[in-house]
Amino acid sequence: MAIPGIFVGLIIVVALLLYTFRILREYERGVIFTLGRFWKVKGPGLIIVIPVIQQMVRVDLRTVVMDVPSQDVISRDNVSVKVNAVIYFRVIDPERAIIQVEDYLAATSQLAQTTLRSVLGQHELDDMLAERDKLNSDIQMLLDQQTDAWGIKVANVEIKHVDIDESMVRAIARQAEAERERRAKVIHAEGEMQAAEKLVKAAKTLNEQPQSLQLRYLQTLTEIAGEKSSTIVFPLPMDSLGKLMDRP
Repeated sequence: MAIPGIFVGLIIVVALLLYTFRILREYERGVIFTLGRFWKVKGPGLIIVIPVIQQMVRVDLRTVVMDVPSQDVISRDNVSVKVNAVIYFRVIDPERAIIQVEDYLAATSQLAQTTLRSVLGQHELDDMLAERDKLNSDIQMLLDQQTDAWGIKVANVEIKHVDIDESMVRAIARQAEAERERRAKVIHAEGEMQAAEKLVKAAKTLNEQPQSLQLRYLQTLTEIAGEKSSTIVFPLPMDSLGKLMDRP
């Protein structure tokens, strides 16, 4: 009967030793409570926890990568989209992360979802598609401010996908095509205007220097003569023709 008692006693002693001596890795900290009151943060390495008197809560200080589930967002221009994102954060104050919030992982996830909907709902669809860097920065700043009381640092936020309804995709494609046609017409009109300005300048130059007009006629005649044509009809200025007829 003594042997089972000794065996049970050894088990209790080993359990107490395992409970008393804890080993925390480099990226872990232990929040120690003494009789329910916060005492201090310990770690890393070997620490001692007094059985029954003290309790320890282990906290991981590594960066957490958390997916934000797809959120239904209505943009400022009344377009319904589904948006999901990923956030990167870590615990910088283990004491506040344990004492100030019940579950900092769940709390950060819920806060990220509501902040994502709130920020994106203030922007139009074009902003969501073209200005993601700015939106990421705005969401990160808001999350970091609100989670600071929990001892959490939000390092980065990235919007991954903006899913649009199929009918809206077709409407955006038509809008983009119309925009390209508008730009092409504007460029063509600007080219016509510049060409007209050059022609006006050329006409003024030829009018001020008649000999330049004759040289232009001769150049044109040379170009036409190089072509395979049997008959050439070439206009001649009346003033030049008059000068030739006036000669004796």
